[in-house]
Amino acid sequence: MTLGSVVVVGAGLAGLSAARALRGQGFTGRLTVVGAEPHRPYDRPPLSKEFLTGTAEEPDLALERPDDDLGATWILGDPAVRLDAGRLELHSGQTLAADGFVIATGASARPFPGAVTLRSLDDARWLRHRLRTARSLLVVGAGFIGAEVASAARTLGLDVTVVEAAPAPLAGPLGAEMGAVVAGLHAAHGVRMICGVGVDRVDDGGAHLADGRVLPADVVVAGIGARPETGWLAGSDLTGLGLTDRGTASSAARTAAPECRAWSRSGTAPPGSSRASAGTCASSTGPRRASGPRSPPGPCSGWLRSRRGCRTSGPTSTGCASSSPGTPSTATR
Repeated sequence: MTLGSVVVVGAGLAGLSAARALRGQGFTGRLTVVGAEPHRPYDRPPLSKEFLTGTAEEPDLALERPDDDLGATWILGDPAVRLDAGRLELHSGQTLAADGFVIATGASARPFPGAVTLRSLDDARWLRHRLRTARSLLVVGAGFIGAEVASAARTLGLDVTVVEAAPAPLAGPLGAEMGAVVAGLHAAHGVRMICGVGVDRVDDGGAHLADGRVLPADVVVAGIGARPETGWLAGSDLTGLGLTDRGTASSAARTAAPECRAWSRSGTAPPGSSRASAGTCASSTGPRRASGPRSPPGPCSGWLRSRRGCRTSGPTSTGCASSSPGTPSTATR
């Protein structure tokens, strides 16, 4: 089948890279890129580091190159809400018909009631402004995002506490030994690290830990992972596209960008198809960051550890403050 039109759903790095790949492989039809945010494609990793500290500004985040000539129609600030065979419905009520679709909507931050999350440029704008006036920050979760936000806040002079339910930060992807090294680095820069205890809730009084302690803070940020931004597909009729609830696609459903197809939910490529993860599309033609996505934490790490019944206590040799409120700790606030 020759495609005369393609709609890329998602205007981030993966969506931009998919559009580039389509044009690069000779697709000359009508190309439309739809984004939920009102912004042109931007680089997300600096949002939790350089952008927060002020060493990078918004123009530095732009991903489009001066020589990009995609001939695409951009529809921004109008998220997709439903996809039926051959037709995409947007929040505004506008519908787009196309011969092919690329789903590149990425992921959203996993929420924690009472805490703010950092995923989008708008999130980063708010947090950057707030950190200029706050005196203290508490981070729920010592994963990549949590660690980067904590480091940025310390650079700005805030009193920073990180609460991690695992025995050590990044214990899932790095292991306890390297996690202890990470904890030591945080401590050396003045970050108070509390491991082996979860956070029950966050309210105006601060973070309420599972062991009964209450830690006040001007700002509470949750960095407890992400989840696929696919909720908008619920109720969509995808049968005509060859898609299933496992995320697989038949060969008839493939787009003109063969490296942007489907992953099964188990993380393995289904027979007869190639990859459709954001990291795959981004790594082939991404302008700055060519590596794939960060390794996900293990199934029993981080904040999830306290929710899945895993053992949460850990030795203080990990470099974290003790999870027991009655045990002295060298880390003080």
